[in-house]
Amino acid sequence: MPLAVTDLEQILDHGFDTLIDVRSPAEFAEDHVPGAISLPVLDNEERARVGTIYKQQSPFLARKIGAALVFRNAAAHIEGPLALHDGGWRPLVYCWRGGQRSGAFRWMLGEIGWRAESLEGGYRSYRRLVTQALYDTALPHRLVQLGGYTGTAKTALLRRLAARGVQVLDLEGLARHRGSLLGARPGGQPAQKGFETALVQALHGLDPARPVVVEAESSKIGRLNLPPMLWDAMKAAPWIEVRAPVAARAAYLAEAYDDILSDAEALKAKLQPLRRYRGHAVVDGWFEKIDAGDRRGLCAALAEEHYDPAYETSMRAVAPDVRAQVDTARLDGASLDDVAARIEAALQSIRSS
Repeated sequence: MPLAVTDLEQILDHGFDTLIDVRSPAEFAEDHVPGAISLPVLDNEERARVGTIYKQQSPFLARKIGAALVFRNAAAHIEGPLALHDGGWRPLVYCWRGGQRSGAFRWMLGEIGWRAESLEGGYRSYRRLVTQALYDTALPHRLVQLGGYTGTAKTALLRRLAARGVQVLDLEGLARHRGSLLGARPGGQPAQKGFETALVQALHGLDPARPVVVEAESSKIGRLNLPPMLWDAMKAAPWIEVRAPVAARAAYLAEAYDDILSDAEALKAKLQPLRRYRGHAVVDGWFEKIDAGDRRGLCAALAEEHYDPAYETSMRAVAPDVRAQVDTARLDGASLDDVAARIEAALQSIRSS
């Protein structure tokens, strides 16, 4: 009998030896249950072919051809990556909706003698629970936002806080984006569904009884949207704000954005659309600094002429509940360690209030 689940914990803490996703590689790449391995019983082209036959020719013919392909591919998995498992191995198998693909593979594994089970409803059951957690149910976690002008090393501070045992939620890390116009990272961002899976997995590992520090963000990171329940919790959260002079922020940004600053033409292309908002003279000044190789000067100008005004506008609109401000003259390693310690102390004050 397929395994029925009613909450995310049942899937995230499933207890099986291996979680197997038998959907196509494209389906797996978009999103999958955390910890699953991909053993497709139909590849992308085969799945498309069977679907076309089902719609344009005959459901029976599609099932017959699909069955042959499924068992052929399943046999290859058994002879290949699954060959070393002994008789006590206990896998959980799922496909899109807990139908023929996972059922056929689970049957084959069971006939061998492995204690295989399938997930009732497949990936759709898991996705429904993710949607419920992030779109329909208030988060149980107590968030504290870490705010500050661009270049105040908030992401680096999250890492230092985590090393001190503070609970953090690194949204930019999960979204694979630095959260600004120049924030793209190599490899691009995950799909929205994949981002949400990363979110529920990260939240699952956090204690709701203790505060969770999250970097202050807009409702989007790159092209990804923050789910509404997370966004609601962030809007209601108190703030700790980090403050540093422009010179220190520019020095930090020049190092943190080395990959972006190293490609002058790509950088200009990213800044070009800002002529509409900041004017030609301002953007021309940025381009002059790019051509001169003046990275710190460019970062200071971008901060003062673009990022800071945007941050100030946002602060007026959001009017956050700032419970503590942490000032630092520098943003080098030792200074960030000191800032992290002061943020941790501020958290204790917020927690007790």
